[in-house]
Amino acid sequence: MCCRVIVLDMKTLLVDGYNVLRSTEAYSHLTEEIPDHTHDAFNRARQTLVTDVATFAGRDYEATIVFDGGGNPQSTGERREVAGIHVIFSPAGTSADSVIEELARAAVKRGREVLVVTSDAATQWTVLGGRVTRMSAAGFVREMSGVHQGVSEAAEQQASKRTLAQRLDSRTREALERLARGER
Repeated sequence: MCCRVIVLDMKTLLVDGYNVLRSTEAYSHLTEEIPDHTHDAFNRARQTLVTDVATFAGRDYEATIVFDGGGNPQSTGERREVAGIHVIFSPAGTSADSVIEELARAAVKRGREVLVVTSDAATQWTVLGGRVTRMSAAGFVREMSGVHQGVSEAAEQQASKRTLAQRLDSRTREALERLARGER
């Protein structure tokens, strides 16, 4: 008996990391007035973005966040995986936009559908076309707000179902209340 392997058609999600962190209040408040990208506040903001991108990507997208490391002489452009998301700091002398454009072209060449999250006008014009679509940083934040709202509502519903009183039928609950009062 032969087994049939089903390959899911993954889509590619590319996120302009610092563009999203700086251009929306949802993230910019985490790094306000902090010029040093090595500061703990930037690390927390980047981790928040990674978590949100992982949530957004789910099982539909292979996701990559590209941060601009072009001004850092030690940046190698090495790709790391964090929470199932590829994270790249562009290599010294190369902008994040250039890396995103290259990754988008390569994904399209492999026949993939590509979504780029950026509000950078130059990157928008470069990547638009073919199977590449764009979502603004604000659009991404709106999507994530909806996801966070849904998760909160589901958690509230789940918490309300966990109380013993709500899981018992009325007859059993009345019998327990009589027992608690010392009645039979």
